[in-house]
Amino acid sequence: MERRSAAGLVAAALVAAPGGLYAQEAVRLEELSVQGSGNGGRGTANPNAVVGPPPPPYAGGAVASGSRLGFLGNRNVFDQPFSSTSYTDKLIRDQQARNVQDVVNNDPSIRTNVPAFSGILGFFIRGFPVFAQDIGFNGLFGVADAFNPAIEPIERVEVLRGPSTLLSGVPPFGNIGGIINLIPKRAGDEPLNRVTLGYASDAQIYKAVDLSRRFGDNKEWGVRFNGAFNNGRTPIDNQSLHLGVASLALDYRGERLRASLDLGYQELDFTSPLRNRSVVAGVRIPRAPDLTLNQHQPWEYRNSANQQVATRIEYDLTPDLTLYGAYGRSNFRQEYFGGVLSIFNARGDYRDPISYLPFHIVNQTAEAGLRGTVDTGPIRHSFGLAAVGFWQDLAQPPAQTVGSTIVSNLYDPVYVAPRSTVGLSNATPRTSSRINRSIAIADTLSAFDDRVLLTLGGRWQSLDVNSYNATTGFRTGSSDSGAFSPGIGLVVKPLEHLSLYANYIEGLTSPAPPVNAVNASAAFPASVSRQTEVGAKYDFGVVGVGVAAFRIEQPFGFLNASTLVFSVDGRQRNDGVELTVFGEPIQGVRLLGGVSFLDGVQVAAQLASNVGKVAVGVPNVQLNLYGEVDLPPSFLPGVSLTGRVIYTSSQYYDLANTQKIPDWATLDLGVRYATTLNDRPLTLRANVVNVTGNNYWASTGRGILSQGTPRTVLLSATVDF
Repeated sequence: MERRSAAGLVAAALVAAPGGLYAQEAVRLEELSVQGSGNGGRGTANPNAVVGPPPPPYAGGAVASGSRLGFLGNRNVFDQPFSSTSYTDKLIRDQQARNVQDVVNNDPSIRTNVPAFSGILGFFIRGFPVFAQDIGFNGLFGVADAFNPAIEPIERVEVLRGPSTLLSGVPPFGNIGGIINLIPKRAGDEPLNRVTLGYASDAQIYKAVDLSRRFGDNKEWGVRFNGAFNNGRTPIDNQSLHLGVASLALDYRGERLRASLDLGYQELDFTSPLRNRSVVAGVRIPRAPDLTLNQHQPWEYRNSANQQVATRIEYDLTPDLTLYGAYGRSNFRQEYFGGVLSIFNARGDYRDPISYLPFHIVNQTAEAGLRGTVDTGPIRHSFGLAAVGFWQDLAQPPAQTVGSTIVSNLYDPVYVAPRSTVGLSNATPRTSSRINRSIAIADTLSAFDDRVLLTLGGRWQSLDVNSYNATTGFRTGSSDSGAFSPGIGLVVKPLEHLSLYANYIEGLTSPAPPVNAVNASAAFPASVSRQTEVGAKYDFGVVGVGVAAFRIEQPFGFLNASTLVFSVDGRQRNDGVELTVFGEPIQGVRLLGGVSFLDGVQVAAQLASNVGKVAVGVPNVQLNLYGEVDLPPSFLPGVSLTGRVIYTSSQYYDLANTQKIPDWATLDLGVRYATTLNDRPLTLRANVVNVTGNNYWASTGRGILSQGTPRTVLLSATVDF
């Protein structure tokens, strides 16, 4: 409660300051802070509740003061024995983020592992891959779009760094670098009518609406609708997209009962989308081409659609004990017609085999549990108990080749006559299934007026994976494995605003062979990954800073180049140090970002000569620093200047460390003008991504090559009425 009060004082001070922008943004911050401490107008919220407003923003409004720690619920960031950041809707709007990747580009621990303008999201967190299918939606895996979840219905983008099996269970792909969780928007106490019109280079028109109301004597019923439509040409040659998003969020906040229901649909039709590249072994990686050049054929496409539903219910058995349940389901379909480029010489020549790949995935997930607090003498216990189930049916039949392989060049691509999918099968028979079940228990013991917080717990997880022949439907492989994943975290506050913490936590990974492996249909048992971490956080009230040092070890698999047999007999160790900062150190000056130092090493490898070499796709340095400055009201009232620098050091492409991409840096600039139009708040925004037009390879992880983001202009106007 002390930090919430501090946020309110900061907001009140900003409201009192002269100038339209200071006042307008502060009013929004104060509004969110009040919502964060209430329960639909009913007073102090149950600390065990997660249905309702998320934790209030920290000073500056770009990040939140707390985030979700899995089944343990919301916790203040300075009380967590882990490294986490929760990015707010204010930051999303001010940076004109169009997807989750745009938001986490503010995070020094995260890099992309897919090219921009591919319509697919993928990440590296702490040097380990994390796929879009592992993104959580309101704490549930497998609900959001499998490749590119829409950002418009989202209030917060939460990042929890490192393995988190104890807290959240095993995600579908079992990635251990970290967890990204999306918190959906809810209706605030005040009515909202918000319309945004935007433009993005080269000719994209963007339209979005955000409407919300609360009803009832105590505003216990809430309705929020978000809709968006984006259509037109992108900065990439011969490329266009059509994106439609619609979501409806309903919630109820009673005296003891709280419930929410989220319904969503999104559709993405992408013409000539980019894909990752591969490089033949031993070939020097050529320089990056002009990022606006499109090496893919103008008639290639990727069309997808996702339907999703998620519901969550909480009931307070007592003021200190809450029973909850949640359920989610998604139905995702995709058709891809195109190729994956394979570069075979240093001149940039490549082969482009064209294939047709239909894809279908159905996920269901359910969770039930208890959260509560109890005092035993001088010790307070904040405990959680949860049972989780996840069911997945995946249809990914073998690719159907269309025509001969196209040979072309990165710097002078050749376009051929259109090819057709007529006569090809779009059937999607089941090729794999998965059932994850788990039971978790944890307790945070706090003593000495919350100066010492010890979290202890564990999760027993059962993973049942099956693979099937796409033609006959017969099962071709199965794996039924289980493991107990413990976790321990300690926070000690020797000074009032200083938090020292440490944790040990494990993760489970389910390795999957690549599609070109001769044993691609095999199922592999889960492998255990481990993290140890120590760190410190200091809360200056208006600025938060943190430092974390960690070690993560993860088994990983190899594809034998001669036999094409996939096996899991390697191990990678990433040691790292992260420095982070967020807040508003001076009134009107806001900072967000940090720097990450990584040392990724192959500690076990298929070839003995690779042991001790640098892990693939792990740069030594990653720096992200975003800043905002409000111009003095006496000069240009309501105007804010923004800028962001992103730097990534060189990366190796291959296990033998013979292929490498150079370091790269980008500069983003922007301006924002907040004013009123007929007494209605109006915000005009202009952002330029990669102002200098730098051409660069962005990442090399997973044995693939991803290009960077070209210069992109973003313009928008948002009005509340």
